Amino acid sequence: MHATPLCAEILVVEDDAAIRNSLCDLLADEGYTVAAVPHGGAALAYLQQDHSHPRLILLDLLMPVMNGYEFRRAQQQDAQLAQIPVVVLSAQNLSEREADGMELAFYLRKPLALPPLLTIVESYCRSAEGA
Repeated sequence: MHATPLCAEILVVEDDAAIRNSLCDLLADEGYTVAAVPHGGAALAYLQQDHSHPRLILLDLLMPVMNGYEFRRAQQQDAQLAQIPVVVLSAQNLSEREADGMELAFYLRKPLALPPLLTIVESYCRSAEGA
């Protein structure tokens, strides 16, 4: 349903198609360019293509093929990708210690409250527009 743009401000990594599409629609309605993939392996493939990187990654944790934990480890080991901020969106409890170990920008529990999500997205994407 959603085409993957060559350069997205936000990359949504979510296996649940309904949630993924809803996030894409919400963010597009707010004026962001969004790319979406169903798991961490697809996210790495997208990020390793020859194009600009997104300003922010919204990452689910529990996914098939490559889960969010595995994706984040791989991302942190790649110098080209490590600096892209990650916001975890998950129904799974994540301790402060786990979140610190993953070096997350933020962690938001599902079901998502939209105002905090949009505030976080704006802080990473809109502030960089003039840069």
